[in-house]
Amino acid sequence: MNIEETSLPGVLLLEPRAFGDDRGWFMETFNDEVFRANGLPDAFAQDNHSYSRAGVVRGLHYQLVDPQGKLVRCTRGAILDVAVDIRRGSPTFGQWMGAELTGENRRMLWVPPGFAHGFSVLSDEADVLYKCTTRWHKDSDRSILWSDPELAIDWRVASASVSAKDATGSLLRDAEVFEY
Repeated sequence: MNIEETSLPGVLLLEPRAFGDDRGWFMETFNDEVFRANGLPDAFAQDNHSYSRAGVVRGLHYQLVDPQGKLVRCTRGAILDVAVDIRRGSPTFGQWMGAELTGENRRMLWVPPGFAHGFSVLSDEADVLYKCTTRWHKDSDRSILWSDPELAIDWRVASASVSAKDATGSLLRDAEVFEY
């Protein structure tokens, strides 16, 4: 597995090796020894799967209690997966990075605790799977406004479709976030 650093310390882009022949391909997406050797978690508490249509933007989500690290991959279609540093006092606080994850490129993004996460759907449809290091904690679930002008995230969609929760997220400057 190839593991690359991104512009945000701790956020990593992973590229599993695929072994293919005329029947298809096989790849290993998680191996506890490989993850542990690279400073990644070797245990996860919850797996999630979301299906979305073109133009959907989900995020920017995080939780204050038992913050989740997320290993994200798109198994069908294409997404722009986004991580935002929400650790007040961090040298990269308020900075974001995005990576295109597709069923074709098989890349995965590691979003550690302390970062908000979201994605936009660039294809007609997309299936997104992500492993979480902790379980969802409803009472501490938070959302940064996906269109926060200070973040200026280019979601690469002409017209965004968002949930009611995401439409009323907090601006980062007003949000309850983590201390670095």
